[in-house]
Amino acid sequence: MNHRIVFCVLLIVSFGCFGVQAQLPDCTLGLGGKDTEVLSQVFQLNDEQLNSMELLIGELQTGNKVLEDQIKELLNNHPQSTEEELITLAEKYKVLKDQMVAMSITYDRKLLGLFNERQYQRYVSLCKEAFRQPLVPLGSVEAQVNPE
Repeated sequence: MNHRIVFCVLLIVSFGCFGVQAQLPDCTLGLGGKDTEVLSQVFQLNDEQLNSMELLIGELQTGNKVLEDQIKELLNNHPQSTEEELITLAEKYKVLKDQMVAMSITYDRKLLGLFNERQYQRYVSLCKEAFRQPLVPLGSVEAQVNPE
C-alpha cells in the first residue's frame, strides 16, 4: 500500500510540474499572491486601479477556493486501490490544477487591462528582461484595437 501512495504522489507531482512548465514562457503577475504590494509599487497603480485590483483578487480567491475544494474532495474520495485508479486520479487532478493556472492567467490579463500605456510598456519591458512572453490585456480598449 505504501508503494501505491508514493506512486500516486509522484504521479501527481509530475503532472503538476508539466502544467507549470507549460506556463513558464508566460510573463505572469501572480495576482493575489504574496507580492500584491510589489505590483502596486512597480506599476505605480492609482487608487482606482488599486480598488479594482482588490476586487479582482477577491474574485480570483473565490474561484480558487471552489477548485481547491474540488481537489480536496477528489483526493479524499477517489478510489486509489489500483494503478489504473491512481492514474485516473492524477489525470483528474491535473485538469483541476490546469484550471487554476488558466484562471490565474485570466485574472492577470484583467489586471493588465486596467493599466495605462506607460504601465503596460513597463510590464512588457520587465517581461523581456526576464525572457518571458507578455500577456495580452483583457478588457482594455488597447487590447481590443491592437492585440499583440
